[in-house]
Order: sequence, then C-alpha cells, then structure tokens
Amino acid sequence: MTTLQPPAAAAPRPAPPRARRDRRSWTGWGFLGPFVAVFALVFLAPIAYSVYLSLFRDQLIGGTTFVGLDNYTQALKDEQFWAALGRVSLFLAVQVPIMLGIALLVALALDSGRLYGRDFFRISIFLPYAVPAVVATLMWGFMYGTRFGLVGDINSAFGVSLPDPLSPDLVLASIGNIVTWEFVGYNMLIFYSALRVIPHSLYEAAQIDGAGQIRVITAIKLPAIRGALVIATIFSVIGSFQLFNEPNILQPLAPNAITTDYTPNFYTYSLSFNGQQHNYSATVAIVMGLITMIIAYVVQLRGMRKGV
Repeated sequence: MTTLQPPAAAAPRPAPPRARRDRRSWTGWGFLGPFVAVFALVFLAPIAYSVYLSLFRDQLIGGTTFVGLDNYTQALKDEQFWAALGRVSLFLAVQVPIMLGIALLVALALDSGRLYGRDFFRISIFLPYAVPAVVATLMWGFMYGTRFGLVGDINSAFGVSLPDPLSPDLVLASIGNIVTWEFVGYNMLIFYSALRVIPHSLYEAAQIDGAGQIRVITAIKLPAIRGALVIATIFSVIGSFQLFNEPNILQPLAPNAITTDYTPNFYTYSLSFNGQQHNYSATVAIVMGLITMIIAYVVQLRGMRKGV
C-alpha cells in the first residue's frame, strides 16, 4: 500500500535585487531619521526663521513690512556693529594665542613625564573649566572690584593704588584673563590627549639619533598634534566671536566701560530684548555668523595645509 505524501511547500522566491536595495536604503534612513529630525528642529529651523525675520522690518506706519536686503545694507553701515566686531577681533588676536600657548606648554610638560605630581596638576589645571562661566565671571568680578573686592583690599592694606581692572582701558584685558583662566584646562586636555597617542617608536628612534627634548618637540610632537592644534584654534575663534557671558555679567560692575554694543552678540541681545528690534537683531546675528564661518574655514584651510 502506498502512502500519499503532501506536496512540498514551494520555496519562497528571493526578493528582486532592486527591492532588497530599497529595503536597505529605508533601513538606513530609519536609523538616521531621529537625528535628522532633531537636527532640523534645533538647527536648521532657527536659521531659516532668522533669515525670514531679517527680510522684514517693523515700522510705525504699516506694521511689519517686507524690505528685502535693506536690513543687511543697514548692518554693513552700522558703526556700532563694526566697533563691536573690532573689539572681539582684537580680543581674538591677543587672547587666543596666549591661551593656546599656555595650554600647549602645560600639555608638553605633563607629557614629558618629568613633572612630579602629574595627575594632581592635570586635574588642577582642568578644574576651572568645570566652573560655570557665570560663576567664574562673578568670582573674578568680585576680585576686580576696587571698592569691595580683592583689588580694593590690596589698595587699602598696602596703601597703593592699583589700576582699576574694570576701567575702559583694561576691561577687555580683564575679560581675556577670565576666559583664559576658564579654557586653558580644556585646550590642555585636547593637546594632552593627542600627545598620548603618538607612537613611542618615534621617541625611541629620536633617542637613538641623539635628539634632545627641543628637537623631539619640534620634529615629532608638534607635527603629530597639528590636527588638535587646528581644532582648538577653530573652537577658540568661534568662542571669541561669540563672546557674551563675561561682558554681560560684568556690565553692571562697569557700566561706563562695557556698553550694550560691546560685542556683536551683546549688541544682538540688546537690540532684540531691550530695543525690540527683532528683525534687525536677526540680521546682525546672520552677518556675524557668516563672518565667523568664513574666518573659521580660512583657519582650517591654513592649519591643515601641508608644509605649513
């Protein structure tokens, strides 16, 4: 007697190659989707809205009116804006090299292995970066005070007359001191991390060739951390053009030295929240953003160019 076998199930047909590629592409977008949505919401949308605002102007007669590029023309002729840009440019040219130079020297000292208590010094130098900018500025502002702070106490105790750090001639240097104190440790950590990944075989070869410490630094260490130097410089350039917290907090202590247009960001803030000029404020912010982007890009091209 023969037994009837059920027919074998037909094997599923493989999906066409095009369909498989489509599924893979949609899978990738599924992973990227949340990031793209957040990026568009918190980055692209505010920029687009700022560009939209910059094309209008609130007028006494007619209300909000489309003016095209008139706001940008006004910004390019605004003496207050250019004076603020000049101040932060001077701040950038002086403060950033000093800050990065100190950070680099500290990183090289820590990496040399000849510094006693290396871990303690590394944490101590990095610690100011953990202090919020508002707290750091208030602390230094108190010490700068000639009537109630450290400078005033020194004047009273020793019968001297130290220069007022919050005077119009010195306030920019005082702000630079605060920013340097805050960010030396941050940049030191960038340089130190880059130094730690340099292959020790390069040091051994240099030792065999009889190279001294200065030669090792100039021929091995500095070229090896060029990328870190460029990144730290770009971050510092952007941070200098975004200078806001320090002058904003010190302004009540030095109202005659720090005006509402002291830096471009402070000027933009004052236009928007004090002057209710939201459209022109957006225009100044966009112009400042473009200037910062161009300068940061030039620094990147210059720093990463071979042979420099």
